Amino acid sequence: QVQLVESGGGLVQAGDSLRLSCTASGRTFSPNAMGWFRLVPGKEREFVATNIVVRIGWSDISTYYADSVKGRFTISRDNAKNTVYLQMNSLKPEDTGVYYCAVDLVGKNYADPNGYEYWGQGAQVTVSS
Repeated sequence: QVQLVESGGGLVQAGDSLRLSCTASGRTFSPNAMGWFRLVPGKEREFVATNIVVRIGWSDISTYYADSVKGRFTISRDNAKNTVYLQMNSLKPEDTGVYYCAVDLVGKNYADPNGYEYWGQGAQVTVSS
């Protein structure tokens, strides 16, 4: 079994920054993808960012972002620590929501939350105007 523990959420003002972390523990595994989704009020869970191992050995990773966060958010991962990060800069009130890390893509569409096997518990991010 795999457990994902998230940290780093909080309440900030528009224009501020936050960094979310998500660490996987449990059985030894090498996830092919580690990403982030968010649940904002009135909407379904939406894709934020992910990075996917293209080649075995971690040397070739493709990164994808939702259009709404491009240029402001950066996803990164530390394979040795089984941790994925989401650096969020220039935060806007519309970024408010619960952010979930998602690990191990078993589907074909990286932006489809149904395609990920493991999920974190969620971290609240609130951006005030």
